Amino acid sequence: MENITFDLLNMHQHGAAFYDYLRMRKRVFVDELGWEIPHNDFVEMDQYDNPMTHYSLVVRDGRVIGGARALSTVAEWNGAGCMLNDVLEGKLPTIPKSVIDGPIRTPLVWECSRLVMAEDIGAAEERAECLSLIVDGLADMARSQGASELISLTRLPLLRALRQLGWACDRIGQPYTQDGRSYAVLSMPADKLRPAIAAE
Repeated sequence: MENITFDLLNMHQHGAAFYDYLRMRKRVFVDELGWEIPHNDFVEMDQYDNPMTHYSLVVRDGRVIGGARALSTVAEWNGAGCMLNDVLEGKLPTIPKSVIDGPIRTPLVWECSRLVMAEDIGAAEERAECLSLIVDGLADMARSQGASELISLTRLPLLRALRQLGWACDRIGQPYTQDGRSYAVLSMPADKLRPAIAAE
């Protein structure tokens, strides 16, 4: 497995990786989970996929098997800010405003979203390696732009997985349930606390 990072300006250097990531998102979030989000028959792509956004993907044998995106909480593009701030402004009514206490607008904090991994990656150790590479890439990109913290509205069980990988991750705001799963905003420093530990 290897990690690749890019934005819309240099995505061409990685062939079809960006498109493949969007296809994977469509399969998971639209086809499997039934989310009502922008998509066509092939890909899922929304207002947060824009020139301000950065991507961290994992490739194995030429195939994208996981990825996520990140952007600064001060980023704005065509009326869209970061997702959590837009939730508080009522722009995403399917997500309760209670997930976060208030807006976060600082270049020191980056928001990560649309984390996805292929179901056929393999054993738990391989999934952990894929997740580690994705998150390491997100943190590296954020730090390179001066950020010191990452936040994400994501599945609550990810909290334990990130801690096992050595990240000092905590929940902020109130969790909620959607599609039978628990979601919450997680926060962690952009610097890893310690090396990853073996999965229990």
